[in-house]
Amino acid sequence: MQTLQDMERKLKSADDLHTVVRTMKSLAAVSIRQYEDATRSLDEYFQSVEMGLLAALRRHPLLGRQKDPRQTLIMVFGSDQGMAGRFNEAIIEFVQVSRAELEVKRDHPLLWVAGAKAHGLMEDTFGEVHRFISLPPSVEGVSLKVQEILLHLAEVREKEGELRLILFHNHPAGGSTYRQQRVNLLPPDQRWLKDLGKQQWPSRQIPLYTMPWEELFGALIGEYLFVALFRAFAASMAAENAARLASMQRAEQNIEETIEELTREFHGMRQNTISEELFDVISGFEALSASDDGAQGT
Repeated sequence: MQTLQDMERKLKSADDLHTVVRTMKSLAAVSIRQYEDATRSLDEYFQSVEMGLLAALRRHPLLGRQKDPRQTLIMVFGSDQGMAGRFNEAIIEFVQVSRAELEVKRDHPLLWVAGAKAHGLMEDTFGEVHRFISLPPSVEGVSLKVQEILLHLAEVREKEGELRLILFHNHPAGGSTYRQQRVNLLPPDQRWLKDLGKQQWPSRQIPLYTMPWEELFGALIGEYLFVALFRAFAASMAAENAARLASMQRAEQNIEETIEELTREFHGMRQNTISEELFDVISGFEALSASDDGAQGT
């Protein structure tokens, strides 16, 4: 049978857990804002990359007939930590559906996964994962992680030739919701490049460059890859914190309901204990009174 001390310990544990959940909810909300700001901060940089491509494409309006890559690399962004609901399951289910729709010339595309939780699920679903990538601990570490991926990507492209690179990640959809997104990153979208090459240069000063066109275009595509990977990291981690925020909101509601129920039980037990003590006092008093009356009668 529970005692008042047991109920007090349960209430204290629930209060402590409530404090932890509220703290995690606040941290998730702050993290969402940081990653969203980091994504927006790249807008002007990406505009500069587009301007560079526009300058390069003025004399080469179309890249020509690009060969279809022989190898496909699929990169999935998940999470390292739990308490984010079905964040990892949702993106891997999306990969399953999308992979069936992709026309992959080889039976076994390369699979890269960012996030320890997603890594285990990917292995269970698809088997071998060719590269695991740990997530940066904060928004400040995203740039270094992207540079690391670009180095690994350059090694694979040198070995395998041109790749079809497809990114899968969750993307914030407002509030504490998110949706799945697929980005066909390589080869660059030909329609986008063609439309970009048709645009007029925004000033009268004609852009000039001295380095070979192939080197210039390759460097600009490298910057395009950097921005796209950075955005994928930031969007995925913002969505992860959105999922965690939603989980913490549900947990907070459940804990508050539990605290309310425990408080009612505690007050009920306390009232019963006080009533029993009063009954004992009254019974003792009546017994003493009866004993005194008996003694006086003799």
